[in-house]
Amino acid sequence: MLNASYQPWQDRTEFSAKMDKILVVDDEASVAEVVSLYLTREGFSVRQARDGRAALEAIDESVPDLVVLDVMLPHVDGLEILRRLRLDAENDVPVILLTARGQEVDRIYGFELGADDYVTKPFSPIELVSRVKAVLRRSKARSAETIEQAVEFQNLRVDPVSRQVTVRGDLCDLTATEFNLIWFLANHPNQVFSRNQLLESVWGFSDYVDPSTVTVHIRRLREKLEQDASKPRWLLTVWGVGYKFVPGNAE
Repeated sequence: MLNASYQPWQDRTEFSAKMDKILVVDDEASVAEVVSLYLTREGFSVRQARDGRAALEAIDESVPDLVVLDVMLPHVDGLEILRRLRLDAENDVPVILLTARGQEVDRIYGFELGADDYVTKPFSPIELVSRVKAVLRRSKARSAETIEQAVEFQNLRVDPVSRQVTVRGDLCDLTATEFNLIWFLANHPNQVFSRNQLLESVWGFSDYVDPSTVTVHIRRLREKLEQDASKPRWLLTVWGVGYKFVPGNAE
């Protein structure tokens, strides 16, 4: 039960420039409190929001380094919050979705919108903390990367500076994770990667994550990049092994 002094969003600790700032968004007080406690113990600066409107207000006031976001929220649901975040090209704050068991459609749609990871309820707080750390490491590694040259093949250009992909001269609308995946594969042409290897290299971890996550992202990339997603030329499946990018299959 919430105390009378509760505000729609509130600090667990004061935000510090030296601490990674996490916004925990969940309408279940017990879940939000436990998650916040575990994150605070690990040295994070944590705020809470208990509904969608409060979450958007908190993000607008101070953009966090990562958002732990429940899908089912009052007023504005988590998927709509994620969609609004990804509409802002300059706002690439990492998002970990919390989904109820059995909500596979929400999970897949969340990845398509640009979620960085998901955790299924009920979950282990220790597991969630581990995922938060992994997503932040990957996000910081991207920010610290030196400027790299665009990768160009016939009819395909992948630019890491603008984080844009053009196919046959047309700009493709990719989520952050979709871009990371095609960038990684395009930099390793003709090399076969298992789904677990891609999870490690692109997502930054493979523990706790369903390998089908990779399958979903490959399918979405094919739909956006290939002329015929059912007969891909660039993103090929190597049955029983994984996937590879073949630049020589010009369209």
